[in-house]
Amino acid sequence: MTHVNDPDVVRRLLTTPARWAVVGLSQNSARTAYGIAGYLQDLGMEIVPVHPRAETVHGARGYATLAEIPGGVDVVDVFVRSDLAGAVVDQAVAAGARAVWLQLGVVDEDAARRAREAGLDVVMDTCPAIEAPRLGIV
Repeated sequence: MTHVNDPDVVRRLLTTPARWAVVGLSQNSARTAYGIAGYLQDLGMEIVPVHPRAETVHGARGYATLAEIPGGVDVVDVFVRSDLAGAVVDQAVAAGARAVWLQLGVVDEDAARRAREAGLDVVMDTCPAIEAPRLGIV
């Protein structure tokens, strides 16, 4: 079985103000995560960078891991390779996130299943900057 993104879930995640942990976000402005984090801020989301260097990005303090973020997060946006995504999804479940968003090209069917079984909304293999215009959000 392959995951199919629910347009209603995608719309809700992109239109409901929330706290998004962006895993893989650094100060490297050439990386896609950097631009998408700014895009999320433009949509009214609070971003929390998650990167081993725990850098401050777009004015938001960074943390090395999801577990270190005080106050938790609503959505975990996964900008890591597919072979690393499962561990991030498991950390998102453990951290009490409500949703995981695996970015364009990031696919892990087993991790998506585990997240759904834990009650999280799952979006996989797409990007907010693709979905928001497609759904008429921006």
